[in-house]
Amino acid sequence: MNSAIIQLLVLAGIAIFLILRLKSVLGTREGFEKPPLAAPRKESRRERFEVIEGGADRDIADHVDEDSPAARALAAMKRAEPGFSVTEFLNGARSAYEMILMAFENGELEKIRPFLSDEVYETFSEVVESRRREGLKVEANFIGVRDLSLSDAWFDEESRTGEIAVKFVAELTSVVRDSEGRIVEGDPKEILRQKDVWTFARRMGADDPNWQLVATGE
Repeated sequence: MNSAIIQLLVLAGIAIFLILRLKSVLGTREGFEKPPLAAPRKESRRERFEVIEGGADRDIADHVDEDSPAARALAAMKRAEPGFSVTEFLNGARSAYEMILMAFENGELEKIRPFLSDEVYETFSEVVESRRREGLKVEANFIGVRDLSLSDAWFDEESRTGEIAVKFVAELTSVVRDSEGRIVEGDPKEILRQKDVWTFARRMGADDPNWQLVATGE
């Protein structure tokens, strides 16, 4: 067999090898081909939903009307402090309400002093001092917050101070005893429903993460 035939056979073998190799590679390229239509449609639905919703921030829209002044104030707070979450704030407000209310009832205001504005602290102190002078003592048992909702919100662009009003509906038992331990008000077995609207304030972006109670109402 002359060298020309040998070279021809070698080239033919190489060609066959390359064809088989290419076929093998192409057979495993499903992941590189145009993806199934399901994936792009899923993305498109999400994009259309965002457009329909107007890009609403659900963390805000879940608590207030997205076209309300309160929603605009909350959005401004988020711009001033990108890590701010309305939902997390309300969870914290729930815990703060019980802590502050029970400290007030028990006359233990020093425990909650960092969470009260000067005006609220002075008002609470006057009530606690009045009880002390009259020899009265409150015995309260907090049962729980039955309802909580964001009532309103404001933001001062100049001072970067945000204020959020929260409406609470709580249940507790409470009695007032005189210096001799006699009940002068309330019933230890009666569950009371208490409604409050508390306003908390904080300078957005400040190092101190604590909100302060700046106003109380019903």
